[in-house]
Amino acid sequence: MTTGETTATSRTAESLQQELLGFLSERIKTDVEADQDLFASGVVSSMFAMQLVVHLESTYDIAIVGPDLKLDNFRTVVAMTELVLRLQDGDV
Repeated sequence: MTTGETTATSRTAESLQQELLGFLSERIKTDVEADQDLFASGVVSSMFAMQLVVHLESTYDIAIVGPDLKLDNFRTVVAMTELVLRLQDGDV
């Protein structure tokens, strides 16, 4: 494990949520809440979910495959944070 990976995996849930909120705000040009349903509220589309997958994988050095590719894992910033932390910890 490299130093960069160690730093990435030692992120707190709060700092990760802030990073994701910043990314979303920049991309969709509107502020969202960490527990806001991004799809039900209409601020993002299912097409944007694929951009979220790519962003999470490249930014946090994780692979999102199989059952983790369900929309519920991308519905809120809280859900994405939990997914990233779980995958970084190596839990399946």
